[in-house]
Amino acid sequence: MKSNWNNSEAKKLKGDLLELRVYTSNLLGNDEDLVMHGGGNTSVKIKETNIFGEEEEILYVKGSGWSLDTIKAEGFAPVKMSALKKLVALPELSDIDMVKYQRMAMINPNAPNPSVETILHGLIPYTFVDHTHADAVVVITNSPNGKKRIQEIYGKNMLIIPYVMPGFILAKTIYDMTREVDWDSLDGMILMSHGVFTFDHDAKKAYEKMIDIVDTAEKYLKKQGAKEVKGVKKGQVDALQLATIRQQVSNLWGSPVLSKLDNSPPAIGFSNLKDVKKITSRGPLTPDHIIRTKRIPIVFSKNSQKDLDKYVKDYKAYFKQYNQGEKLLDQAPRWAILPNSGTLSFGPSPKHCAIIEDITRHTKKAIHQAEHLGGWNALPKSDLFEVEYWSLEQAKLSRAGKPKAMAGKIAIVTGAASGIGKASVESLVAQGAVVAALDINKNVISCFPQKEVLGIICDVTNTKQLEKAIEQTIVQFGGVDMLISNAGIFPKSAKIAEMDAKNWQRSLDINVTSHQRLLQLCVPYLELGFEPAVVFIVSKNVPAPGPGAAAYSVAKAGLNQLGRIAAMELGGKGIRVNMMHPNAVYDTAIWTDEVLTARAKHYGLTVEEYKTNNILKTEVTSHDVADLAVAMLGKTFGKITGAQVPIDGGNERVI
Repeated sequence: MKSNWNNSEAKKLKGDLLELRVYTSNLLGNDEDLVMHGGGNTSVKIKETNIFGEEEEILYVKGSGWSLDTIKAEGFAPVKMSALKKLVALPELSDIDMVKYQRMAMINPNAPNPSVETILHGLIPYTFVDHTHADAVVVITNSPNGKKRIQEIYGKNMLIIPYVMPGFILAKTIYDMTREVDWDSLDGMILMSHGVFTFDHDAKKAYEKMIDIVDTAEKYLKKQGAKEVKGVKKGQVDALQLATIRQQVSNLWGSPVLSKLDNSPPAIGFSNLKDVKKITSRGPLTPDHIIRTKRIPIVFSKNSQKDLDKYVKDYKAYFKQYNQGEKLLDQAPRWAILPNSGTLSFGPSPKHCAIIEDITRHTKKAIHQAEHLGGWNALPKSDLFEVEYWSLEQAKLSRAGKPKAMAGKIAIVTGAASGIGKASVESLVAQGAVVAALDINKNVISCFPQKEVLGIICDVTNTKQLEKAIEQTIVQFGGVDMLISNAGIFPKSAKIAEMDAKNWQRSLDINVTSHQRLLQLCVPYLELGFEPAVVFIVSKNVPAPGPGAAAYSVAKAGLNQLGRIAAMELGGKGIRVNMMHPNAVYDTAIWTDEVLTARAKHYGLTVEEYKTNNILKTEVTSHDVADLAVAMLGKTFGKITGAQVPIDGGNERVI
């Protein structure tokens, strides 16, 4: 653990206390060994003159909803110190009242809610106060004789606080413990099974005290031989097993969720530990994490449904034992151990899965290190239950709002680097879905910056590449619910008598055979999907072909017929298959300005007239086609299969 303080960067802040607070908060937040996803909190006390010309001391403390790695000045809630000093002296204070009175004491009503540790920050008599959940320190506190180890490591100048529920109870405990304490004699505070507090009147010193304390803990762990788990090389992925687990967990969750596999060597090594079920059944790294990960993971065997049934039964028993009037939450696990394969993270979005994966990566490391110190000792179930069902923590989740229509659903789109395919990816993401975007064009990797999109370079005529792309999708997201089969080419026009055999075959390979093969490979996963649906992007040339386009029209007609038969064959499995016939979609790669100008001139029209040369006199864009395709995948078309829908502004020949 090393200090990342930069004197030149700090000097630019010109002694502004709040900006210095922002700076060191970001330093702390950007080190995952100190702070994980919204955890930790920091504060600074500043004397200011109010509107009445009176000087008052204001505590600027991290606001709820902000993360230390990205927090800015507006992320700190300004609270009057005079009110906090009175609150901490109260004999008791409920959570609801604490939140209310802290907010009443703010000088800016538009600022975020103050941290639940606000009163404690106010109690500590220093300008800068830093609080983290440092992994190395928590590993030691969560080992046998943890308090004794901490005393031996840090000596008498470290104030050790027994575990107490965060919020007012913790602040009150420390208030009572420190009435006779000389704060200047302390190097910091360590809260058992919770984290570390450091403080100073100087921002750099407060920050570097934290670094020194954690560095000392890391060196202690190294000296004790507390190594990280030995990595194991990746093996073969059982994609069907992953999709089955994702379906089962989603059913338990009550809505489709993603399942992300961490099959890195350390994750596989951890999953292979002989006592992995025993050591992971004791609880999380810190109680703060339970809101994300629940108390324990599930360890899967070959019978995943049986494992889930037992997990639910055990969770309900845990709830019944400690429940004091709370409402039972869902019983779905948030992470899992898949022996010989790694670990899984479950959540409604890639962001949720990434947070859980990050937390559990640190948890796995900490558990393994603590085992070298004699065993992983998490908090008792009663304490963990109290945090899991803490109204203030549950309020954070309730603020997430209503999920989007396709949240947790997984799609594959081919021909995704441009035109209709690219627009389809964007439309799916806008509806909350995640997408595996396939294209032979390598730009598919870079044209989607969103975490919701997995760009995969894939030649759809290559079966092995398709198989690998589907496996990548399953590893990243967990399954397949939707397919927009869009990849295609428009071969050079030629009369049948003059047809080039290679062009004919290439059109068949790409425009029909590749779609059949992709669908065939996806069917086992669609059967495990949620409201599974397929849309084939076909062509107006099916109902209204033209001379010179035999290679294209015949292949597209074959694709249309494939879709009709698929609708009949797959309907009994709940998989809907529909076809779309777009026409005159000119904002695609094949329609350059030069081509458009030439075609318009050929018909004696302006470019604008040519684009709107249909009954409705309207232009049909890639996004129009994409939005309809996505609608056909959704609930609006939930009872429709085998349909052929034109999207062309009205074409007399089609009508």
